[in-house]
Amino acid sequence: MKAFGKYISKYLLSFFIVALVLLLVNVLVFTLTFGSIVFREYGSASPSKMLDTVAAELSVSGISEKTKQDLSNYQVWAMLLNEKGHCIWEVSLPEEVPTQYTVQDVAAFSKWYLQDYPVFVRNTDQGLLVLGYPKDSFTKLTGNYLPIRAIRVFALFVIAVFVLDILFLFFVYYFSKQKILKNTEPIMTAIKALSTGKPVSLSIQGELAEIADSVQLAAQVLSRQNQARANWISGVSHDIRTPLSMIMGYSGRIVSDDTTSENIRQEAEIIRAQSAKIKDLVQDLNLVSQLEYEMQPFHKEPLRLAKLLRSYAANLLNAGVNSEYSVEVEIASDAEIAVVECDARLILRAVGNLVQNSIQHNPQGCNISLSLTCSETSVFLTVADDGVGLSAEKQRELTEKPHYMESTDERLDLRHGLGLLLVRQIMAAHDGTMAIENSQKYKFMITLHFQRMKT
Repeated sequence: MKAFGKYISKYLLSFFIVALVLLLVNVLVFTLTFGSIVFREYGSASPSKMLDTVAAELSVSGISEKTKQDLSNYQVWAMLLNEKGHCIWEVSLPEEVPTQYTVQDVAAFSKWYLQDYPVFVRNTDQGLLVLGYPKDSFTKLTGNYLPIRAIRVFALFVIAVFVLDILFLFFVYYFSKQKILKNTEPIMTAIKALSTGKPVSLSIQGELAEIADSVQLAAQVLSRQNQARANWISGVSHDIRTPLSMIMGYSGRIVSDDTTSENIRQEAEIIRAQSAKIKDLVQDLNLVSQLEYEMQPFHKEPLRLAKLLRSYAANLLNAGVNSEYSVEVEIASDAEIAVVECDARLILRAVGNLVQNSIQHNPQGCNISLSLTCSETSVFLTVADDGVGLSAEKQRELTEKPHYMESTDERLDLRHGLGLLLVRQIMAAHDGTMAIENSQKYKFMITLHFQRMKT
């Protein structure tokens, strides 16, 4: 956690530095954008400067040609009013501007506008000097003034800077996220592999090295635990075989002994049948353990499932199935030549488990269907029966609830179908899936989905 904290702190510090740099850039852009406007509008062409310049050289005859030229360059007009409000001198005075004013007129325009021209006045010895600037060049406030252009540019500036800042921060976030994902992806992949019990190998340098080492250590501990668990199951399975074989042997002898009473022979048959179930369960448990911890050797080869399915059905019928059960094989015409890469022994085990599951849960008998269909990329093997079927709650439990072998929480009641777990493990080992489906014709139906080989 300490290493992870350092890693996060590093990125938070980086983000703070980026935000500070962005703030400085905004200030710089603001200065460059508004500096020229302020310099121009508040420099030599500003109302106060122009009033000072004109008033300094103002005389009855007017002003110098240079000052007139400056006024013309800045599109500024000027006039001089005497104490009676009459214009006694003007430069570039617009036609709509009057040349005679009352005291009230002077009081009004000196604070605001004259014919929509922002005007600025200065009281001199020669009279009242009035300078008029172009319309929409300044907005006049009480005791101050602001350039209209600056106000307009300021609104655009705020919008532009806001959009650019958002885009910049988004790119910073995006590339930071990509970098974090790139750095943490090996760890996340390792954790995901760890959750499935697969071996993990990590070699990461930098701030996350400590976390990677912790994940590696956890993987080693889990691997040892899984190995010990698999070895224990294998050992127990081996130790059970001998006494189980003896029980089955002696019970078989009792069943075949004609001198034994019928009652005892029936009880011995029950012992033998239940012992056979225990033997199958032990074999399933051992195989599930080997598949789960990838200890089961595979012999995959291209195989036509249609041939395999027919062979299984023939062996099943030849072994003798009670008359209460019927077995049908349906193979679609396009599935006859469909080939998948698989371990024939494991696939036969999966199909056998599903068929025995139908037989065990339907003691009153049922019709069992084995069907094979395919598409361009997949092959579907379905085992179904029309027996008692599954309740919605039981189907949800089989679909969503993990088996006790897949859970480390011993407080949960997760002990359902080891046979179905074995089928699912076999399909996972073949990169396929097992699905419990609903059907109007059949009460219970399981479909095995294989990847079809290209021929």
